[in-house]
Amino acid sequence: MTTPVLIVGAGPTGLALAVGLEKHNVPFRIIEQNASSGTTSRAIAVHARTLEFYRQFGLAERLRDAGIVEDAVHIHKDKKEVGRIPLGEMGRGITPYPYLLSLAQDVHESILVEYLESKGIDIEWQSSLVSFKDKGDHVKAIIDSCGERSASTFQYVCGADGAHSTVRHQLGLDFPGGTYSQMFFVADVENTQSFKGMSAGFQGSEFNLAVNIRTSGTVRLIGVIPSYLMNPDPPETFTPLIPHVESVLPVKVGTINWYSSYKVHHRVAESFKVGRAFILGDAAHIHSPAGGQGMNTGIGDAFNLAWKLTFTVQGRMDAAVLDSYEPERMAFARKLVATTDKVFKEAVNRKRFRNIIMPYVLPQLMRFAAVRRMLFKIISQTRIHYRDSPLSTSRSGSIQGGDRLPWIRLADGDNFSPLASVDWQLHVYGRLNAKVKALSDRSGLPLHHTPWTKEMKQKGIRKMPPY
Repeated sequence: MTTPVLIVGAGPTGLALAVGLEKHNVPFRIIEQNASSGTTSRAIAVHARTLEFYRQFGLAERLRDAGIVEDAVHIHKDKKEVGRIPLGEMGRGITPYPYLLSLAQDVHESILVEYLESKGIDIEWQSSLVSFKDKGDHVKAIIDSCGERSASTFQYVCGADGAHSTVRHQLGLDFPGGTYSQMFFVADVENTQSFKGMSAGFQGSEFNLAVNIRTSGTVRLIGVIPSYLMNPDPPETFTPLIPHVESVLPVKVGTINWYSSYKVHHRVAESFKVGRAFILGDAAHIHSPAGGQGMNTGIGDAFNLAWKLTFTVQGRMDAAVLDSYEPERMAFARKLVATTDKVFKEAVNRKRFRNIIMPYVLPQLMRFAAVRRMLFKIISQTRIHYRDSPLSTSRSGSIQGGDRLPWIRLADGDNFSPLASVDWQLHVYGRLNAKVKALSDRSGLPLHHTPWTKEMKQKGIRKMPPY
């Protein structure tokens, strides 16, 4: 018997793909080489666009309730607060989630695992992909489950198996990019003094970040290890770094829960699809930590691919739709890597950027509404569009095929509520005319009619003519 989809990897990207397929009852297997989901915080930033996706599956509020809402970034120079970037204000009216959510990755994963288990989906732990072969009309895979190997057939294989992806290696794909020379540190510590929230600290040639995590008393600290602390390797414990961090940020380190040092890579695979195999998440692209974009981009990959696999497997669309996954997601991944690479290099190498632009110029620019909105859209990933996709045609008003649907507040909710079906539908803004009603009846597509408001015009939506 051939199972439609094999998902390799049960991190946030693989779990999100599983959630997307489960919604439409597409059979799949999801395997993970580890014995359970993660136990450390790792990636913690969950952006607005990701929460918008999760809302379609009834998960956004569960994640929000488990995390900490960060609606501002506090800028510090020599430990003194000199500016504030108001994320909540910047995103107001753009999305129902105008903030950054701080949520430990292990908690994030556990929520997705619990969701899948509630739907009768079991993750196959301690199971890994040994090899696979694309036979043209199916894929034959060898899977090692707790030391026992077996062969299974699938229609498609999806590699969400991280930077050292077996799927990518099996496909022989190059992973071009590079590695930054600096050594980073990351630590989760108990903070013993008052802390306003997400903070960026600058002092001389140093900069560090601090974000609330798990509870308001636990803080994630990130930064570059100063050269004078490299001997030549990074410190084995976080203790030597404490004076450095406390000189840059308004924190007082208590108990150290977790510490690691690491190098940062920036890479994008040469292809995201070969035949019946796909790669997504860290298997396809890895980034600098600037903006906390990596995990969110992987989750975006997953939900992009999920609906295309769904409609292909169910015979509702031609398999050619799967060819749009690579150009849509690769274009964004390349642009993101280039952008975060530039920001990272500026932050690390340019004293003017660290000592003048970030602490003084950027907060002043935040006084302008247009700058605030543009910056929020970039950070939150709500600006992503697929106008150049082979699937995208036509336009209505200033909204073009491939754009994200603008979020509109309504008297009884918002226009995102119908998206919970994760299926094709018609939206009419303004008066409902007979031609559109007939199209809905003829096609069977659900019709959602919303009376006209001024906000719709402001968002670029074209008012439906009355004929």
